[in-house]
Amino acid sequence: MNDAAPLIADLAAAARRAAGTLAAAPTAIKAAALRAAAAAIRACADEILAANADDLAAADGLSGAMIDRLRLTPDRVGAMAAGVEAVAALADPVGRVIDRDTRPNGLALERVRVPIGVIAIVYESRPNVTADAAALCVMAGNAAILRGGSEATLSNRAIHAAFAAGLAEAGLPAAAVQLVPTTDRAAVGAMLAAAGLIDLVVPRGGKGLVARVQAEARVPVLAHLDGINHVYVDASADPDMARAVVLDAKMRRTGICGAMETLLIDRAFPEPVALVQALQGAGCEVRGDPLEASIGDIVQPVSDADWDTEYLDAIASVKLVGGVEEAIGHIAAHGSHHTDAIVAADAGVAERFLAAVDSAIVLWNASTQFADGGEFGLGAEIGIATGRLHARGPVALEGLTTYKWVGRGTGQVRG
Repeated sequence: MNDAAPLIADLAAAARRAAGTLAAAPTAIKAAALRAAAAAIRACADEILAANADDLAAADGLSGAMIDRLRLTPDRVGAMAAGVEAVAALADPVGRVIDRDTRPNGLALERVRVPIGVIAIVYESRPNVTADAAALCVMAGNAAILRGGSEATLSNRAIHAAFAAGLAEAGLPAAAVQLVPTTDRAAVGAMLAAAGLIDLVVPRGGKGLVARVQAEARVPVLAHLDGINHVYVDASADPDMARAVVLDAKMRRTGICGAMETLLIDRAFPEPVALVQALQGAGCEVRGDPLEASIGDIVQPVSDADWDTEYLDAIASVKLVGGVEEAIGHIAAHGSHHTDAIVAADAGVAERFLAAVDSAIVLWNASTQFADGGEFGLGAEIGIATGRLHARGPVALEGLTTYKWVGRGTGQVRG
């Protein structure tokens, strides 16, 4: 598509103008706009479901899991609208004073939260992301440019139309949330190259999409590529607690980015076999070293590649380690800086783990499946970030803002 770059430039220019309006919009106006958008989604439920039925009819070659992500039902449309209303009820981060100081010369300084500006969201399958991402961006004062997957084109258009109608009803510009009107992949490339026009790109989807965005982007990216998450069970762990945490971390939902993929067990833990058998009894294939005396005869052989694999399935690798330092070393070598947990009664060991593991989320005596904005009390999230700049972990409203310095003086000069 030869006109992809001009198309994205036009969308970004309109978004920039809208972003100026949003940045100055009072909290009450943004919240009212989101409530109106939620009402419009409910009012247009029949149109949204009809569009989704057409997308499902055209789906060819998608896996069962992808079809499930694509499918909308009356309950899911209702939940989508409720999610938008929930964002409207969240505390507005824009204008919040992070800290303040008065310098010896009397200059009063504040760091104040402000919107990022124009945010592009590139996503696959789940049409609810259209409403979720739009709501988060608007409440944080950002204009959004949305580019959904081709498999959900009609669904996304119907949801966007309803959302935009709600914004207009509240007096906010329609360009506050725009949907890229083409499914041509060249449009994604143009978005990734739009440095100076788009301030941030957020990919939500499979590993292939995220890898492409991270490889090609000339715009800052907020994302995670893999969720290779670990649970380390220390020698001091309560066996019943360890069993409950490990089972939940792996088996509650195996296909989410917060699922445990590798179980590390201290060799001094008294019940390693019980942990492995608990996973197997729940329907999980467990891969480990067949030469390990305690578990070798009950696990499938593990390969070197397993330690670096995000299964997203009922499969886990298991390794016996000689204590917390070896566990920390294994995670440093094979983890993806997403979410890692320790089960331990020894507080000193636990604090060592929490301090040394360089992941966006580290947990003590809790399942890795708590890696979620809602569970953190942040409301909706736009994704999990595993980088080291700007935002880490669940990215919600605050993660979609930056800050500026505001100084108030009485005529100070440096001289």
